[in-house]
Amino acid sequence: MRQLFVIVMLSMLARQAMAARAEAANDNAAAEAGYGAGSVLGTLVYAPFKATFCILGALGSGVTLAAAGPDQAGRVATASCGGTWVITPDVVKGRQEVHFVGGTSGPARTAVGRAGR
Repeated sequence: MRQLFVIVMLSMLARQAMAARAEAANDNAAAEAGYGAGSVLGTLVYAPFKATFCILGALGSGVTLAAAGPDQAGRVATASCGGTWVITPDVVKGRQEVHFVGGTSGPARTAVGRAGR
């Protein structure tokens, strides 16, 4: 009788554990679908602004080319057209940052950082 009781209790615990895992898997799948939908919607809203910024930066880069030369024009183009273009699920989750402005070359950043000290 005692063995039967132990077997019944263990089977009940196993069922609960399996049900909890199945529920967690369903929640995880639903959450991932939500993050995916959020990233698509975020990209649809964000991409036109980024494209506009890049186009204006390219125009500004042309003016900069005439005024300051190709190195500075390249920095302007990189800053305006570089960076994040697509909102990924990791961005929606907060695991990655959105970089609206692309990076400039390393030495220019270092010189600005040292000049400000």
